[in-house]
Amino acid sequence: MDNPISTRCRSHFWLVVFTLFVFWYILLYVYDWSSVPGLTRNVDTKSHANSSALPNSNSVHVPSHPNSITSTKQGSNASRNVTDVIMEEKEKPTKNISSQKDWIEPIEQIQALEKESEPLLRRNGAENGNKPRESCSGRYIYVHDLPSRFNDDLVKQCKSLSRWSDMCQYMINMGLGPDIGNPQRVFLPTGWFSTNQFSLELIFHNRMKQYECLTNDSSKASAVFVPYYEGLDIARYLWGGFNMSTRDKTSLDMARWLREKPEWKAMRGRDHFLVAGRITWDFRRVIDEESAWGNKLMVLPEFKNVTMLTIESSPWNSNDFAIPYPTYFHPSNDNEVIQWQNKVRRQRRRILFSFAGAPRPNIEDSIRGEIMDQCISAQRRCKLLECKNDKNKCEKPLNVMKTFQSSVFCLQPSGDSFTRRSTFDSILAGCVPVFFSPGSAYVQYLWHLPRDFNKYSVLIPEDDVKEKKVSIEKVLNQIPKSKVLAMREEVIRLIPKVIYADPRSKLEKLEDAFDITVKGVLERMEMLRRGIREGKNSSFDIDEEYSWKYNLFGTVDKHDWDHFFLRTDRGRY
Repeated sequence: MDNPISTRCRSHFWLVVFTLFVFWYILLYVYDWSSVPGLTRNVDTKSHANSSALPNSNSVHVPSHPNSITSTKQGSNASRNVTDVIMEEKEKPTKNISSQKDWIEPIEQIQALEKESEPLLRRNGAENGNKPRESCSGRYIYVHDLPSRFNDDLVKQCKSLSRWSDMCQYMINMGLGPDIGNPQRVFLPTGWFSTNQFSLELIFHNRMKQYECLTNDSSKASAVFVPYYEGLDIARYLWGGFNMSTRDKTSLDMARWLREKPEWKAMRGRDHFLVAGRITWDFRRVIDEESAWGNKLMVLPEFKNVTMLTIESSPWNSNDFAIPYPTYFHPSNDNEVIQWQNKVRRQRRRILFSFAGAPRPNIEDSIRGEIMDQCISAQRRCKLLECKNDKNKCEKPLNVMKTFQSSVFCLQPSGDSFTRRSTFDSILAGCVPVFFSPGSAYVQYLWHLPRDFNKYSVLIPEDDVKEKKVSIEKVLNQIPKSKVLAMREEVIRLIPKVIYADPRSKLEKLEDAFDITVKGVLERMEMLRRGIREGKNSSFDIDEEYSWKYNLFGTVDKHDWDHFFLRTDRGRY
C-alpha cells in the first residue's frame, strides 16, 4: 500500500474501513492462494467449525462497537478461515521462502495499518458512548485480609444474627437475598431480589472484590478498605440484655488488630474506611451503662480516624458518612437500569400520596400517627400500607413497590431514627419523596442526592404536622403539574445512583451507589492527605456539633434548620 493512502487512513475513519475491506477482498478473492503449498483444502468447511472469536496477534482486530467496522457474516467467517490457514502454514517447516514472503507481507501491512488507525478507532468509540477505562492512578485500594471471625464466620453463623427472622435467606446471592422474579409483572424478569436492609456490608465487600483498581501493595493505595461486618456482629447483641463487654468485644479486637498492621502506621488509620450496614447510633454508645444502647465502635480512638460509611450518619460527628440503604433492585447491566427507568416513567399514578409504615407510640415526638390519620381522611387520594402484626405487608417487596409505583408522592417521616430504607424504595419506584425533617436525607446522602433538594423532593416541617397547622393533601395538591413532572423525572434520573449493581457483574456506562461511594472516599482521602501536608491534625477546624451544617453549606452560620438539630437527648443521639 502506498504512503498517500496510509496517510489518508489515519485522518479519516471510514477510509480506514474501506481500505481494510479492500485488503481483505484482495486476500480472499484476488490473490492466488493455490501458489502456496498446502493450502488446497476447502476453507468453507472450517468456517462453520470455527466461528468463534478471532485469534491472537496474527488476526485483524474488528471493533465490537456497533458504529465501527461492519461486515457480512460471510466476510467475518472468511477472515477467520484465512487466518487459521496461515497459522497452520506457519507451524510447518519452511520449504518455499519466497512464496511465504508473498503472503506474509500483506498480513503485516494490514497489521501496520490497524495499529496506525487504533487511536482513531478508540476516539470514535468514545464519541459513540463507550466508557473509556480510567487510569488507576490515585484510585488504588488495598483490602485488608481480616481473620474470618470478623466477616465470613458471621455469615456462616447467620441464624444468630436476628431474634425475629432467619437472616440466612438474605445471605445468599452474595448478600442480595432470594431472587423474587417478576410477580404480577411489577418488576423486571431479572435483577430483583428480596434484599434485607441491613445486608450492605456483604454486598459492598463483594462489589469491592470486583473493583478494577485493587492492589496488593499498600504503599500504592490511596485508600485502605477494612471488610469488617460490624453491623452483622452487633446485631447479635442489641437485644436480649447482653452486657457492654460482650457488645464491645469484637470492636475492641478489631481496633487492636488494625493497630498492629504496618498499613495502619502510615496515616494512623486516616486512609482507612469501612462500611457499617446499620445506623450510626448502633455504634455510638457514649456512656458506659449497661442500659445504654449499642457498642462504642465509632467512639474508639482508632475509629475516630477511620472514615465510616453507614446507612445513616450522625449530623453531629465528622467521621461517618451516609450511603444509600440497599434496595430490591440489583441490575446486571446498564440495559436493565434503562428498562426500569422507562417502566416507572410510563407508570400511571392514580394516587396522590401514600405511606408505608407503622405508628411509633413509644416515641413522643413522632408524627406518624398524625400522618396516618391524614392519609385515612384523604380516602382514595392516599394509600396506606400498614406495617404491623405477623402479616407485615411492608416486608414483601411486591406490596411496597406496587404502592409506590401507583403514587405521585411518598411520605417519608422519621422512624426510630432520622432515615428510612423506604426513601430509596420510593426513588426506585419513581415516586417523589416527601420529608418532614432535613435530617432524613438532605444532610445525609451528600454524595448521592442533589444538594438542591427542591429538585427531587418536598419538605413539610414536622412541627407544622404535629401542631395540625398543615394539610399534607392540600400542600401536595397545590404543587403545579409541571413542577411535579420535573421532580419525578429528576427522581428517575437518580435511580442508578441509589442502587447497588449485582456483585457478580458490573455496569459499564452508569455509575451506581458503590461507584459514587468509592469516588467520595477517594476524594476524602486526598483532602485528608492535603490537610496533613498543610500541618492540620484533622479534616475539621470547626466544632463537630455543626458538622451537618459545614458538610452541606460549607459554613456554620445560623440557618433556618438549626431547630431540627438541637440535641435534647444525648444518650439517644
